[in-house]
Amino acid sequence: MSDMQRLYRIKTMIQARKVVPTKDFLHELEISLATFKRDLSYLVDRMQAPIKYDRTAGGYIFTDPKAGEKLEFPGLWFNEKEATALVLMQHLLSNLDQGGLIGNQIEPLMSIVDGLLGREETSSRELRKRIKVFGMSARKNSLENFEEIGNALLNRKRLHLTYYSKDRDDITERDISPQRMIYYRDNWYVDAFCHLRKDLRNFALDSVKKAVMLEEKAHEVQDKTLHDYFADSYGIFSGKVTHTAKLRFTPKKARWVSKETWHGQQKATFDKNGYYILEFGYNQDPELIMEIMKHGAEVEVLEPSELRDKVIEETTKLLKQYKKASSK
Repeated sequence: MSDMQRLYRIKTMIQARKVVPTKDFLHELEISLATFKRDLSYLVDRMQAPIKYDRTAGGYIFTDPKAGEKLEFPGLWFNEKEATALVLMQHLLSNLDQGGLIGNQIEPLMSIVDGLLGREETSSRELRKRIKVFGMSARKNSLENFEEIGNALLNRKRLHLTYYSKDRDDITERDISPQRMIYYRDNWYVDAFCHLRKDLRNFALDSVKKAVMLEEKAHEVQDKTLHDYFADSYGIFSGKVTHTAKLRFTPKKARWVSKETWHGQQKATFDKNGYYILEFGYNQDPELIMEIMKHGAEVEVLEPSELRDKVIEETTKLLKQYKKASSK
């Protein structure tokens, strides 16, 4: 813990507890009595902190109840609630980012916050121990590619990608103008203008084999155009909306699904029998079909007929597969 962090901790301990015995400072800051007295002298003499020892209370206090709020330290500091919120944000983000792409980048900041919070019940270690986040489908990404794409975004430069298509099982070389990065369903994507296809595309970072920032300036796409092409469909699938799905969930399943957001522009109602009717736009259906089928008999596709037929086809194939396996 640095000298400035230690001074800040002394201030926040008195501010939070009103009265702090000497032994608490020595134990929690892991310092000697001589170091504590030197720190206290600096706070009182150099920073004009109104701190004194109250024999009746048995510890150090602020003579002015609002002194802790008024006492300012050089640099960037947080009060205890702000620091706690920062720890929560970092912990949630690092758990969601199973690929470990950003954890190392913010670790130095978190070591400072750890020093500010110390080892009280609200410390960062206590918070991390008591909050768990489990990602379901995160795929491994390259930190090198993640940083290169991030640099290109910030500097508004084009990127040359070596990109693997899972659908076609092939690799292409292409230049793109990155517009934004999206963290969606536990994975990272890049929305970009593809100079090979002369149109907007989104690229999964785990499929980027290599990314190299170029000197050419990125082709800029207006926010409205990006919204029209991508945002209307970011919920379960990407691409410009071409179809509208209408699903009906049983009253039992509705207790869960009615609290979920499948699409930013979705419409939802309950019918007189308690069934939950969900409507939203989509472009491609493979991911949607998987999402529907995970709810089993608790959901029915009402519209469009093409989507309903595809779900029936998948269900029929699944049934045949299990019948075949059970007959052996």
